[in-house]
Amino acid sequence: MKQSLQLKLGQQLTMTPQLQQAIRLLQLSTLDLQQEIQEALDSNPMLDVEEPQDAPEEKTNDNRDQSDDGKHGSTDNRESRDDTGTSSDVAEPDGDWNESIPNDLPVDTSWDDVYQSAPASSGTSNFEGDENSDYDSRRGTTDSLYDHLMWQLNLTPMSDRDRVIAMTIIDAVEPSGMLSSSLEEIHEGLKADWEELELDEVEAVQHRLQQFDPSGVASQNLSECLLVQLQQLPASTPCLEGAKTIVRSYLPQLGSRDYRQLMRRTRLKEPELRQAIELIQSLNPRPGDQIASGDVEYVVPDVFVEKREGRWTVELNPDIAPRLRINPDYASMVKRADSSTDNTFLKDNLQEARWFLKSLQSRNETLLKVASCIVDKQRGFLDHGAEAMRPLVLHDIAELVDMHESTISRVTTQKYMHTPQGIFELKYFFSSHVSTESGGECSSTAIRAIIKKLVASESPKKPLSDSKITALLADQGIKVARRTIAKYRESLGIPPSNERKTLGPA
Repeated sequence: MKQSLQLKLGQQLTMTPQLQQAIRLLQLSTLDLQQEIQEALDSNPMLDVEEPQDAPEEKTNDNRDQSDDGKHGSTDNRESRDDTGTSSDVAEPDGDWNESIPNDLPVDTSWDDVYQSAPASSGTSNFEGDENSDYDSRRGTTDSLYDHLMWQLNLTPMSDRDRVIAMTIIDAVEPSGMLSSSLEEIHEGLKADWEELELDEVEAVQHRLQQFDPSGVASQNLSECLLVQLQQLPASTPCLEGAKTIVRSYLPQLGSRDYRQLMRRTRLKEPELRQAIELIQSLNPRPGDQIASGDVEYVVPDVFVEKREGRWTVELNPDIAPRLRINPDYASMVKRADSSTDNTFLKDNLQEARWFLKSLQSRNETLLKVASCIVDKQRGFLDHGAEAMRPLVLHDIAELVDMHESTISRVTTQKYMHTPQGIFELKYFFSSHVSTESGGECSSTAIRAIIKKLVASESPKKPLSDSKITALLADQGIKVARRTIAKYRESLGIPPSNERKTLGPA
């Protein structure tokens, strides 16, 4: 085979470290971004947190802000607004020391050695040292149901034998509070140590455990769990005996909402049956869920939307990240012509700090631009609620901001908007459409809101079926198939019409 050299011309897309970092920061949630910033502060001496007292109280229009925080600042202290009344003010990191430092500096260190992928964060990093920073550690519930029951058992006087039986029963309690094994199986397991042990002894210890908090724990089935909770109520509770009768013998009829058969078998009149059912519904069928373990997760809005002087304004949350700057003392130590190890280290970290600040600025500008376009498209939702939601897809916003759909997808994932209607993920504002008879389009989110409204106003004794909801929407000019209504209803957590049937108000 003859060897030869060939020259080819071609184009290839190469992602620079700066672009990779910008994309990574763009898709981070608020909590993950705070952790990423903290890691950058810990690893790069050139980055510094600007304290409130460091910022001058008065600034002229000719002085530019030296810091960039990854949140909205001001460029030349001039505020720009678009047609939606959206305000955006972002500062570019700059300063006097910038004039003597070139934009492109050699970087010898590997990018991954400095910036690692941020792991999922369940909490926020505290940059300010707030006195309430340990709120979760002081108020969060970390004990499991097992620990909670064992703590009560240690405070309860028992014989050694009964304590061993109680510990065995507690070991069989599931997180829901119910027993995973029957008392007969627990009894058979304990007979290996005590052959003379009777089942009645195990049942007696179980009854004592059922009085622990939460009430009804360590029950074998739903009927037993609810009955224990009813027995702890005062004897003067209205319709208490009727509720006990239903729970003890007629739970299947209650589950199928066969109220006529319930009234016939329990000999209760309709008002009495209604009170008994309300009493049963106030009980907890899963008592173990009251003892929740794990950390509390909070939603921090990235964007605030409010109406000012008749116009909707969009602003970034100023508290999602600390205000960052380049440390002027370290920056002044950089010498352009010096190639020593220390000077190279400072140059590398200075360049990485500039990239990080510019990536934060790019993230905020993109987030604010996309949020502004969403607000402009969904003004009806902000004014009137979910029923006025307009159909919107990623492609619509991508065309408006002149970006790729994948970028819009990254911006809207795990980013939240605080509106007068509530806090919503940016993804919430995107939905498919359904054509109307008039030739218009109706958002699937609006259809869900209409279904929810119709169900809320239906007759309790005669709830609306999916076919009836389909007909009611058709009367409003919205043509939707019955199976689509069923899908939307299930996504809202609304049970079928036969399960929504009740006795109605008194």
